[in-house]
Amino acid sequence: MLDVRRMQVLRAVVASGSVTAAAGHLGYTPSAVSQQIAALEKEAGIELLERFGRGVRPTAAGRLLTEHAAVIGRQIAEAETALADLRAGRTGQIAVRYFATAGADLVAPALARFRAEHPGVRVDLRIADGLPDAEADLTLLVRPRGGPETSGDGLRLVHLVDDPYRAVLPRGHRLAGRRGTVDLADLAMEPWVGSERAGPCLDAVLDACAAAGFTPDIAVECEEYATAQGFVAAGLGISLIPLMGLGSRHPNVVVRKVRGPEPVRAIHAAVRESSLTLPPVRDLLTALQEV
Repeated sequence: MLDVRRMQVLRAVVASGSVTAAAGHLGYTPSAVSQQIAALEKEAGIELLERFGRGVRPTAAGRLLTEHAAVIGRQIAEAETALADLRAGRTGQIAVRYFATAGADLVAPALARFRAEHPGVRVDLRIADGLPDAEADLTLLVRPRGGPETSGDGLRLVHLVDDPYRAVLPRGHRLAGRRGTVDLADLAMEPWVGSERAGPCLDAVLDACAAAGFTPDIAVECEEYATAQGFVAAGLGISLIPLMGLGSRHPNVVVRKVRGPEPVRAIHAAVRESSLTLPPVRDLLTALQEV
């Protein structure tokens, strides 16, 4: 196999016309340059230089390798420039995964700010199921508050925001006329419209109900917030829906704060430890935190 560094030494000798001149340009001794050329000729299995007057000139094989060395040199220079741009955050691509209700209030404004700062970085943005994606640089998910900052699979968990749940009541409900806050215990005997699938979001609701001394009677199961509002509006039960899930409200429901306790889902960014070395990933994380 031909040594790329020795090919560049050959290129310097051919460009300079002599071993001595090339050695001066490269900062080597003439003996060291001659050794590099001899080793390259051994690798190539053919002579690369011939004596010409007081200097040397390339053989046909020497000219061939010199041309390839020039191409390789340009490619290396381009690779170094591209790598510098990537390290500085001027180019590249990052993969981001998010769950639906975090899109409008959290991801969209953060991404707009990020693109203004990093116009040359492409963001591969896809919706996911709220679980860490091994192929993503950053994944938005829900995790318990106060949990560990790292996981065993090379991810760092960064808390972004607490998204509180709100009581969603039919417009004619007995508590709908109450201004301000509803006690969670007041909803204990109501039929419930379940708005969450099994997982950390549902756990936040069930844990709050347990703290209030009851287990909700889920009469209707639903895993989509807009549909859950429709069931509530029809009088089939009450529901708890996170604030980020209430961007579009049904006209026949009333939304109230909850206390005693207030259910909250904690939204985190799961970031690959290796990706935290990339300026675009760090800047997108900062934008998410600031938003």
